[in-house]
Amino acid sequence: MIRCEFALVLGKAVMNRREFLETVALAAVVPLVRRDPVHEWGSPVFDIHFHLRPQPASNIAHLDGAGVTKANLLTRGAVVEQVNALQAAAPARFTWFNSYDVTKPDAEQVLTRAVKDGAQGFGEMKFHVAADGPELGRMYALAADLRVPILIHFQEVDHFPNEGTWSTGFAKTFASVLKAYPRTTFIGHADAFWANVSADYHNEAAYPTGPITRGGVTDQWLGDYPNLFGDLSANSGNNAMSRVPEFTADFLKRHQDKLFFGSDCGCADGHGGGVSQGNNPAAARMAGKCVARETLTLLQRSASSEVFQKLVWGNVHRLLRIPS
Repeated sequence: MIRCEFALVLGKAVMNRREFLETVALAAVVPLVRRDPVHEWGSPVFDIHFHLRPQPASNIAHLDGAGVTKANLLTRGAVVEQVNALQAAAPARFTWFNSYDVTKPDAEQVLTRAVKDGAQGFGEMKFHVAADGPELGRMYALAADLRVPILIHFQEVDHFPNEGTWSTGFAKTFASVLKAYPRTTFIGHADAFWANVSADYHNEAAYPTGPITRGGVTDQWLGDYPNLFGDLSANSGNNAMSRVPEFTADFLKRHQDKLFFGSDCGCADGHGGGVSQGNNPAAARMAGKCVARETLTLLQRSASSEVFQKLVWGNVHRLLRIPS
């Protein structure tokens, strides 16, 4: 166990008064950061898709409850002080990505500043624009220039009435994007990305079930393009990997260097308490469950221990160029 000591915070001369006060407040509610010497999953686990929670202690509670060692915070806007406070209270447990409204003219300046402040990628990029449109195109180019990955939510079917779609046109247009931006590292996520592991998907459902027809574009492109990777989080990733066990085992083995474990879980305690998938009616199969636990269990039974370790730990450390 590692005790969060105020001396650590006071020793950081770069921290301003507001950041210090936030860290003190966090240390008061999270006096201990648990580090178990025996890993519950047989390997340390890194969650690449963990949305920053407004209550500081809630971030650590989910990690500890799900048996997760580290997490990558997905944030939006001006959050550097909040992230710094959380990182100070839980050393070495959090990295972070940042996103910003890509339709605004200052998007490049805001995201460049985030990277200078310590963000290690862009994401989650979830906006009502086309996947091959100029708004995201600016971000693809910037990610290449800054040498950081960009994590994108692809969705063609509403979860709720009038929700709208996100980064549209994946199956029809994204191969052209991968070719146009060969220096950009793309991480695909969400409904359209994972439904397209099957060649017979035509945007008819958010989370299709049943047999998988081999030759889906996601499967093809993960093999064909070295700059495309996959985030296995949320109901979308879990659903796709739950459809056909034989396909999943083969898929994980073939793409073992291109995939990352992620949760995108909103449960409160790492055991399914509270709301898991935002009350999304299409994801009712995850009600009362922790997506992190469900997906870790699925990956563990579908992959060898060597492949599992890559998916949940090794690959993301190599991507973000951080010591494992």
